[in-house]
Amino acid sequence: MSITGLEIPTEIHTERLLLRMPKTGDGKAVNAAIQASLAELRPWLGFAEAEPSPQDTEINLLESRVKFLKKQAFRYLMFDKESHEYIGTAGFHSIQWDVPKMEIGYWINTKAAGKGYISEAVKALTELAFTTLKCNRLEIQCDAENVKSRAIPEKLGFVLEGTLHNDVRSVDGKRLTDTCIYAKYA
Repeated sequence: MSITGLEIPTEIHTERLLLRMPKTGDGKAVNAAIQASLAELRPWLGFAEAEPSPQDTEINLLESRVKFLKKQAFRYLMFDKESHEYIGTAGFHSIQWDVPKMEIGYWINTKAAGKGYISEAVKALTELAFTTLKCNRLEIQCDAENVKSRAIPEKLGFVLEGTLHNDVRSVDGKRLTDTCIYAKYA
């Protein structure tokens, strides 16, 4: 697939959310959400294990902006439309344009969890993937023990294709974990 001329929206609007590409200065709000959610994020996400500083987060977001502009990965920051508060991140990574296929990843500030924001964001990203980005395959991968993360693809009609046993080390490196692979197809 030729990605030349492919227009990737830098903003996506849903009923309750604004999803947008990271901007300079977002690091403080994102880092505050990470700090507030460390207990929930730490078992599943490597970036929470090291407890990043606001500066580390700002640098990471600027790097993700560059990847977005190069069409290598598309990280969207999620904001509540009403309060304008940053509540989480969702986006595309592991992109293979020659298929084309990609994977959706996500996380949410603990205080915004359980309100359906991730489902709303992933639903919008799924639509974007199959319409604008012309994907043939869309994946969500997560630790088999991460019940909350697994609920998203199951709710949105992704097919559990399989579980890779002893696939990767846990974030803390202490044990082997299983990875569930969910997919949707064009």
